[in-house]
Amino acid sequence: MKIDPSQLTAFLLDSGLVNKKQLGKAEKEAEEKGKKLEDILIESGQIKDEELTKLKAYILGVPFVNLEEEKIPPEILRIIPEPIARKQNIVAFRKSGRDLEVAMLDPDDLQTIEFIKKKVNLRILPRLTSAQSIKNVIRQYQKSLQVEFGEMIGQEAPPLTSSVKEAHPAADSEPQKEELEKAAQDLPIIKIVDTLIKHAILQKASDIHIEPMEKELIIRYRIDGILHETMTLPKQIATGIVARIKVLSNLKLDEHRLPQDGRFKIEDEDYKISFRVSILPVYDGEKIVMRLLPENAKGFTLEDLGFWGRSLEIIHHAIKKPTGLILVTGPTGCGKTTTLYTIMDIINTSEVNISTVEDPIEYRMPRTNQTQVNTKIGLTFANGLRSLLRQDPDVLMVGEIRDNETASLAINASLTGHLVLSTLHTNSAAGSLPRLIDMDIEPFLISSTINCIEAQRLVRRLLPDSSEKYKLTGEEVKELEGQINTKKVLEELYKEKIIPAGSKFEDITFSRPKPTPDHPDGYSSRIGIHEVLEISETIKELIIKRADSDAIEKQAREEGMLTMSEDGLIKAARGLTSIEEVLRVTKE
Repeated sequence: MKIDPSQLTAFLLDSGLVNKKQLGKAEKEAEEKGKKLEDILIESGQIKDEELTKLKAYILGVPFVNLEEEKIPPEILRIIPEPIARKQNIVAFRKSGRDLEVAMLDPDDLQTIEFIKKKVNLRILPRLTSAQSIKNVIRQYQKSLQVEFGEMIGQEAPPLTSSVKEAHPAADSEPQKEELEKAAQDLPIIKIVDTLIKHAILQKASDIHIEPMEKELIIRYRIDGILHETMTLPKQIATGIVARIKVLSNLKLDEHRLPQDGRFKIEDEDYKISFRVSILPVYDGEKIVMRLLPENAKGFTLEDLGFWGRSLEIIHHAIKKPTGLILVTGPTGCGKTTTLYTIMDIINTSEVNISTVEDPIEYRMPRTNQTQVNTKIGLTFANGLRSLLRQDPDVLMVGEIRDNETASLAINASLTGHLVLSTLHTNSAAGSLPRLIDMDIEPFLISSTINCIEAQRLVRRLLPDSSEKYKLTGEEVKELEGQINTKKVLEELYKEKIIPAGSKFEDITFSRPKPTPDHPDGYSSRIGIHEVLEISETIKELIIKRADSDAIEKQAREEGMLTMSEDGLIKAARGLTSIEEVLRVTKE
């Protein structure tokens, strides 16, 4: 079904859609930008998307279908799952016996057709259609989800006072506790919550967001760090869903004005997952975010997390020291806790006493004494750490340094013969040092206790067997040079023998994501990009002089430190991720 470019060019001229001059200009631009000729023609407005699709259908002898006004039966629509339909632009619209008609935009996408053929065991009849037709059909998936849930999200949902309320949630007409308990035990509500959780687990989501709007309830999953809208449910079942999750998490059913936090666990023969639940009052009700924490996930090594070369050596050297402070920094959700647990796993032997104070305890680790922060009763990070120092520890892990008191205790613990691990919310490794000084920690204490500081982000991994190879043009390299030190990256690539010495950046083969039926984004799982700041003698002098983060980072780079963006670009050159992913997570 592949159309030869020369054949398409001839038909474009014969049809009168473009003239020779327009075509020549478009061909030159397509070659310069590394794009398809048809994309350039559409972007420039010389031809319409639908006109091109009809022409392709004529060349291939494949029927063209217009589905802009069509209503597709839900049972037909669901034959192709929504994520595949949305990412691959292919939908099922008619079934006759063992024949399934599918509409698509890309006639070359044989891989998706083969996948659907094997999945449904039907004869696939491809049809070409317009982008507007695909959008119309994809919008209908929401309705098919309601059909799939059936009565669960239909008119039989428990009619609670608050579910039809249009006023501010602080209004007086709140449902009574007895009504909420009844709603939480309602069978359709139980099935809906179970289904939401099951799909999140199957899709390997890290978070479930349940967000009340004025007239609907939005469900979103965070998968590989990206939020995806999964479905929209009727507003009238919102109160029942909130009540059900509160029951699971052992929270107060009749408390709607204050935030609540809880936990629950789900186990079966395939998985064992803890759910950390946060409920927050918002204008249209209560928003729920559930963090999924797999308890039977296999342990990682530092190499699995993306450490390599000099950075890996510095981390191993730092954790072999019996005393000192190791800091892991970065924004929420960048994998700081996973890195700390991986480090603890390396040093977790029968000869070592490891104690932690965390909020919350995200993973259970054997032979480790883990303490949960509880601010309601006065068990803060600082108080917990103070108590742990009387427990004869060798290694201490403090979930987060948030204030002067915790920072002072961590520093003092590292001075008195303990190895202390902790996290800090800063954008870069060098930025942690001025942050500690802002917490009124004396510079001479910082310089004498910190072994190393590691900053990180998470980027999505490319699928190893499905990615599009390409090389950067001269203009693209210049643009990249404005954001990342490409010279330093080249030196590292030579040193690691990833590319031959003397190669230019234009010679490196990079990869772009190529969607597959199983992975519509073209990515699967994530890997860390890191910068590891070793506290050398020169860095210590800068700390004592209260130098700013830019001066410290400049010195660290002169001593061989790779920044996160440079580490990411090296990983992109190795085919682990894409340049776009690196720039997405490292842009300020």
